[in-house]
Amino acid sequence: MSAKSESTVLQRFQPLRKQLFDYLSEVEIEAVYHAFTFAYEYHEGQMRVSGDPYIIHPVGVATLLAQWRLDVESIQAGLLHDLIEDTVVDKAMIESLFGESVAALVDGVSKLTQIKFNTRQEAQAHNFRKMLMAMAKDIRVILVKLADRLDNMSSVHILSRERCRRISRETLEIYAPIAHRVGMHAVALELQDLGFAALYPDRARVIQAAVNRTQGSHLDILEDIRLRFQHQLKSKHIHVERITKRAKHIYSIYCKMRDKGLPFSKITDVYAIRIVTNSVDSCYRILGVIHSTYKPVPGRVKDYIALPKANGYQSLHTVLFGPYGVPIEVQIRTAHMDICANRGLAAHWQYKLGAQVDVSEQHTQQWIKDLMDMQHNTGNSIEFLENVKVDLFSDEIYVFTPKGDIIALPSGATAVDFAYAVHSDIGNHCVAVMINRQLSPLSTLLGNGYTVEVMTAPQAVPNKLWLDFVCTAKARSNIRHYFKKAQVDQSQQLGVRLLSGALERQGLSLDQVPESIQQELSKLCKVETFDQLLEDIALGRRVVKVVVGQIKQLMIQAEESELTLVDQKDQPLMISGSEGMVVQCASCCCPVPGDPISGRLISDEGIQIHHHRCAVLYSTQHHHEQEYVSVSWSETVQGEYPVKICIDTFNQRGVLATLALAVADADSSISDVSFEHLDGVNIYVVLDILVTGRTQLAQVIRRIRRLPKILKVRRGGQFIEREVK
Repeated sequence: MSAKSESTVLQRFQPLRKQLFDYLSEVEIEAVYHAFTFAYEYHEGQMRVSGDPYIIHPVGVATLLAQWRLDVESIQAGLLHDLIEDTVVDKAMIESLFGESVAALVDGVSKLTQIKFNTRQEAQAHNFRKMLMAMAKDIRVILVKLADRLDNMSSVHILSRERCRRISRETLEIYAPIAHRVGMHAVALELQDLGFAALYPDRARVIQAAVNRTQGSHLDILEDIRLRFQHQLKSKHIHVERITKRAKHIYSIYCKMRDKGLPFSKITDVYAIRIVTNSVDSCYRILGVIHSTYKPVPGRVKDYIALPKANGYQSLHTVLFGPYGVPIEVQIRTAHMDICANRGLAAHWQYKLGAQVDVSEQHTQQWIKDLMDMQHNTGNSIEFLENVKVDLFSDEIYVFTPKGDIIALPSGATAVDFAYAVHSDIGNHCVAVMINRQLSPLSTLLGNGYTVEVMTAPQAVPNKLWLDFVCTAKARSNIRHYFKKAQVDQSQQLGVRLLSGALERQGLSLDQVPESIQQELSKLCKVETFDQLLEDIALGRRVVKVVVGQIKQLMIQAEESELTLVDQKDQPLMISGSEGMVVQCASCCCPVPGDPISGRLISDEGIQIHHHRCAVLYSTQHHHEQEYVSVSWSETVQGEYPVKICIDTFNQRGVLATLALAVADADSSISDVSFEHLDGVNIYVVLDILVTGRTQLAQVIRRIRRLPKILKVRRGGQFIEREVK
């Protein structure tokens, strides 16, 4: 390297060196410089959209990490974080030069460039999921990523309008909430303001102008209040490190205007006062003094010291009736709490020292653990990302267990959300709930300070209706996972029955197919396991006759001899009525036990059972014969089946009650009723009833026919005149 080039490199490194000099040793600074020269070499010649050398961005990221006082490995990762994506450098090269931890950090924030995704949303979801997996192993990954996003947002306005809007929206929806979630409040606010100004420049400009116009008069009021507080606290001999006044950030003002439908003139808490002291005891004493100076607004006092937020944030909040009726928000906290509120996880990073984990880091680790559980129960990356967004954008309430433990939940949470927050097994088996010692519905909305006790039963299972009222991502993903797993289990069982029946018709049995053949068949069909192949058969994704042919061919190849297959009479699949989600009765003909039936394979749904004379079945059967499977009712069939009865009758008082009584006399029940007036005299009634089989259906029809003034009774559905052979 020439003297001129070396001088340029040192010049680029100098601002970062100044930050590092405050808290790192010379040896550590030299290690950072080694990473800098490596990044400088491989980024040389690359330019940003602005025309500046690309190395400016990695140095900016590392400088932010240094401002947060992170360790050497994090600073190195900040300098190297774009090499895997943008240069020929790979993870193995970084690991050999800088160690396994640095390589893992760089890989954790790198996008998946090797995989081609169908949509940008899918790519975003997969990259986020990859980053989460890396966060679970090393939480510093998210700190490097936040520094990367914050530095990029400072120059996002120079990008194309479409790209600028996409990155800004992603910042507001994902990265700013994550920064808040890990306690980095100052970073979250900066990301919000930058994202808002880039996404909605006109709105940001108007709100900022409105804040500037009102600044003079409001700041004079705040200064008077600040001086009065200072005098009162000094007279009480309460130590105060500083009292500051501040304006609310423009994105926070915008959100309040949008959510409450208010103009700027109606936003009263644009300005606030923050009091920083030296102890928790002083915080509560200060609260008493300021409440005696100005009256507090009822219901606006919040104690986040005794009950910290989910991200570890601690402070006392109160809103006062200030001079001229202006509400003034006041925050009271210790100096340590103030640092934690602004830097969050970064303020508590004690990784290299092996010190005891701080409260903020405990909260973050628990959040990541919950995310890992959620992603395990979520089917795909897009669904997982949507669940995370819901989890990030929620206000909090605090409820108690019977033992007095505190559980933080989002506003709008129900008893079922609470059950899943305690443990997934408790949620899956909950049957009832006691709220404040009173038996309450599981859908009851919870409020601050409620005491909740969940009662469980071993045989209880989740209810699909819970998805209509739960609000936490954890509850929603666990409920969906249960039903998805139940459907998979049922599909596999049905797949075994379908494949076994097809093999038996060829003189074979599934037990005769060795595990090696099953594995070979799975590879041939491009599925991970044989169970997945069985599931595909049940859901109609694969034709069972083709699979049987593949099994026969593989067995012939394995044995190196021909098999003599004995044709046997077709044996239909027996329907017992308990198959569940993968065996459904068709609504077009509503078959009931005793009816002659046929089965139709519907892709991704399973087997649909039709009456033999169903018009819908007949219209498609000759064109798609491979979709059909022979089925028959089991002798032990159970359950009640829906069926429609169509009735023409005179329009007379009490006709519906008479019909209902006739149905009840046949030990059946009505699930729905609809009717229309044919003319001024007659009406047409359709009863949706539940019957155990064809015999009970006939009894219902006979009883209705015996009623006076009944013109015509027939079974509802689309049927052809004769049975299909």
